[in-house]
Amino acid sequence: MASPITPSLGLGSGLNITEIVTALVQSDTAAKQAQITRQTANNTAFISGIGSLRSALTTFTTAMNKLNDKTAPAFNAFAAKSGNENIVKATASNAAVAGTYNIEVKNLATSSKVASQAFDSPSKAISPGDLTITQGDKTYTVKVGDNATLQSVRDQINKELGASGISANIISGEDGSRLVLGSTTTGEFTDISVDGIDELKIDGTKSMKTEGAGYITAPAADAVLEIDGLEVKSASNTVSNAISGLSLELTGSSVAGTKTAVTVAANNDGLKTSVQAFVDAYNALQKTITSLTSTSRDADDNLVLGPLTNDPTTRSLLSDVRGVLAEVGAGDRLTSLSQLGINTQKDGTLEFNSTKFTAAMNDKKLGGEVQELFTGTNGIFERMNKAINPYNATDGSLVTRKNNLDIVAKNLSDQQAALDRRTASLTESLTKKYVALDTALGKMKAQADQITSIFEAINAQAKKS
Repeated sequence: MASPITPSLGLGSGLNITEIVTALVQSDTAAKQAQITRQTANNTAFISGIGSLRSALTTFTTAMNKLNDKTAPAFNAFAAKSGNENIVKATASNAAVAGTYNIEVKNLATSSKVASQAFDSPSKAISPGDLTITQGDKTYTVKVGDNATLQSVRDQINKELGASGISANIISGEDGSRLVLGSTTTGEFTDISVDGIDELKIDGTKSMKTEGAGYITAPAADAVLEIDGLEVKSASNTVSNAISGLSLELTGSSVAGTKTAVTVAANNDGLKTSVQAFVDAYNALQKTITSLTSTSRDADDNLVLGPLTNDPTTRSLLSDVRGVLAEVGAGDRLTSLSQLGINTQKDGTLEFNSTKFTAAMNDKKLGGEVQELFTGTNGIFERMNKAINPYNATDGSLVTRKNNLDIVAKNLSDQQAALDRRTASLTESLTKKYVALDTALGKMKAQADQITSIFEAINAQAKKS
């Protein structure tokens, strides 16, 4: 409740009512207000610190996940380079062997594309029945109902078989409209055939030009390539088992007799970049934790604590994370980060010695084991995630801690609101009392003045007589 507006000085007493009431209210509420202010500041700092810590942990785990991407391995010991990526792209793994391979792509693997007989229009009525679509050893059944048209059959095939890689469309040419079926599956003996409804029958092994319905250009075919003069066939344009440790993505056909060189060499620079990325990510986490837990002195030489200084949860987390770095890995020869020139400094950050790393790659030939150390089973990344997850998971201890702090913040807010109500109520009550007192004093003063006037009049009259 708002306090009444009163003049600072009482009219009857001359006292500063506002200052008196303010002093009395503050003497009553100051201790509680100081407690709430102090606890709110501490709680807010804790909440901010927990948020900063969680953000740093998420950034660190995201960096590890990026380095642990299975589709783009970051710790391959070898790197492959193609002389013409319009013909072939190459990716090396740790099982690769340094060398050069001459590749000629004679033809790419193709998928089946077949067409039905020609119809007058896309809205041509189609007989009901079970339409069976066969590709290789797989057979699919599409139940065509009454009142079907070429268009509705197309739509039904796309809806029911799209997830299986089979699609349908209608192409209208000079001779009419045809139902055309295609597939994402490539390789010899994957031709599409259609049966069950007479007007839609297609033999995918025969030419449309001679049979009226069939394959449009050619049957499905394997990719054919020569690697150092040796012929290789593949049902897919991704060839992963022709050269040990090397995956080839065929992207185009070679000019007859033209070879594309694929070179495989040690990936020391790439490994160094990836290791440095891990070190940088870890150091960023360590620096954040240090800033949240450190102590300092202000201008008056008073001790200033970080928001998470002496926090047991943060100390436990830091201990668990650092423990991962000290554990011995499961590799044959490479079992610790120190072998790669990575050591912990006094401030907890990691130092990466590039000279020692280069020696480990060139002299000790440890490149093939770097991937296992970081991303292998029970490797650094797996152990690090296991250490962090109990803290940063959606049901982890940091989230629980944050939720508890939010409850404390709500309680402090309620206490502040209650104190504000008491302050307003007490101010109003005391103001009314002092205003009443001032009014009474004013009346008494008026009465005194009146009595004085009477006596002065009597005295004056007495002197005249």
